[in-house]
Amino acid sequence: MIKKYAVIIGIIISSLLLLVSSLKYPGGSQYDKFTNGFDWKHNYICNLFDEFAVNGDYNASRYWAVAGTFFFCASFAFFFVQFSKKLVSRTAASIIKYCGVSAMIAAFLIVTPYHNAMIVLSSTLALISMFYITYYIFKSDLKYFKLLSIICLLISYFCNYIYYTKHYLEFLPIVQKMALGITVVWMVLLEYFTGNGDFENI
Repeated sequence: MIKKYAVIIGIIISSLLLLVSSLKYPGGSQYDKFTNGFDWKHNYICNLFDEFAVNGDYNASRYWAVAGTFFFCASFAFFFVQFSKKLVSRTAASIIKYCGVSAMIAAFLIVTPYHNAMIVLSSTLALISMFYITYYIFKSDLKYFKLLSIICLLISYFCNYIYYTKHYLEFLPIVQKMALGITVVWMVLLEYFTGNGDFENI
């Protein structure tokens, strides 16, 4: 029973921990370092991981955010493993599983001083897995998932574009959260509303 609902339980725990973390964040953002609290429009999620907030105060949100990130990454890693079992092709299944799990290990290490390097590694590996999953969705009859997958990939690519080019950087905090939210919806729907039968003839 726990294994069946592991993904959704992990996401719920992660969301609650990150919400608590945001409430404990002292203040300051890229827009205004003297603001109070966590600004969902201007703060990055990674602001929650720092020892000191942008305004210079000790960051009491840090450990809550680290715990929330752990459950978030564990949920996604479990999803990649579970989804890989739905595919007939062992090569594709291995790529999705190992790239996905490795991406989530790197994603968790974003909370460390290796933040920038881990973002590059995790986003690259995660997008590889997501691209493979999208390929198999387009080979299936899951028509609504095709649209959702395209939206998910486009906003993820756009988020990466802003991060690497620094163009439209003022929008990155919002795009970051939109990308995470849509990807979570995509993952949960794929986990609970697709089965082996959707991919058995591919």
